Amino acid sequence: MVTVKQIRKNLSTYADKKVIITGWVRTNRAQKQFGFLNINDGTTLNNIQIVYESKLSNFTDVQKITVGSSVEVKGTLILTPELKQPFEIKADEVVVLGEADETYPIQPKRHSREFLRENAHLRMRTNLFNAVFRVRSAASYAIHKFFKEKDFVYVHTPLITGNDGEGAGQMFTVTTLPLEKVPKDEFGNVDYKQDFFAKKTHLTVTGQLEAEAYAMGFRNVYTFGPTFRAEHSMTQRHMAEFWMIEPEMAFADLEEMMVVAEEMVKFIINYVIKELPDEMDLFDRFVAKGIIKKLTKKVEKQVHRTTHK
Repeated sequence: MVTVKQIRKNLSTYADKKVIITGWVRTNRAQKQFGFLNINDGTTLNNIQIVYESKLSNFTDVQKITVGSSVEVKGTLILTPELKQPFEIKADEVVVLGEADETYPIQPKRHSREFLRENAHLRMRTNLFNAVFRVRSAASYAIHKFFKEKDFVYVHTPLITGNDGEGAGQMFTVTTLPLEKVPKDEFGNVDYKQDFFAKKTHLTVTGQLEAEAYAMGFRNVYTFGPTFRAEHSMTQRHMAEFWMIEPEMAFADLEEMMVVAEEMVKFIINYVIKELPDEMDLFDRFVAKGIIKKLTKKVEKQVHRTTHK
C-alpha cells in the first residue's frame, strides 16, 4: 500500500507500476462506460484521480459510490503531464471499505465555519481544517526541534496542581467530592481532606513554577503543553484551554531571553512555510491574502524592542 504523499515525492518510482491506495471519496463522476473517483487519503491536501471502466466486475456498484465513503483501489499509476493532475490511477479493482449514506454532511462545496463547527468530527476532511491541523502539527514539531537544537531539556509539568502560578484570574477546580452533597468541616467550609488529594486542586494555568525549579538543575529547560483559564471572556484572545511554550534559562538575562524568543518564532515560520507549501498557499489564496509575504517579512526583519522606560 502506498500514499499520495509518497507518490508525489517519488513519482518516477511508481510510474506505470501496480499500486494499492486507500482514501475517502471527494467526488464520483459516473458516466456510461467509465467514471472518475476523486479521493483523498489524508496525507496531503492533494487528491488523486481514479479512472474506472465498465470492465470492472462491480462497475455498476462503483458508479453508485457516495461522497465520504472510504475505498481501496488497486490499479496502475499513469503519468498525465498534459492534464491538470500530473498522475492518475487506472483502476483494476475498487472495493468499498465504509459506505457513507445520503446524510453525510461534507459535500463537494464550500461550507461555512459555523456549519463545520456543528460537524467537528468530520471537519478535518475539508481542505481548510486539514491545512489548519497539519500546520499546527508542523509548528509543534518545529518548537521541539528548535529547543532540541539549542540543548534545552523538555520537562513535563503537572496538569493538576495546588499552585496558582499566575496569581490572578479564575482556575478550573478539580475534585472528586460529590457536588450534590459537598462535605463540610466544623466551620462550614468545604472539607477538602475528603477529596482525592486531600487539598484544593486545579487545572494548571502555567508550568512556570516547576520549570524554574528544573532550570536550577538543567540550566535551560522548556515546557510545552496545555494550560487552562476559567475567565468568562468571549473574545478571540481568551480560551479555556490552550497550549503554552514556557522556556526557563538559568544564568541568562532578559536580553538573552528576547534573542531566544525571536529566533524561535522565526524558526517556526521558516519551518512551516518550507514543509507545507500547499497548505500555506491555500491560506494565502482563500483565508488571509498575502499571509506568506507577511510572514516572510517578519523572518527577514529584526524584531523591535522597547525598554520599560
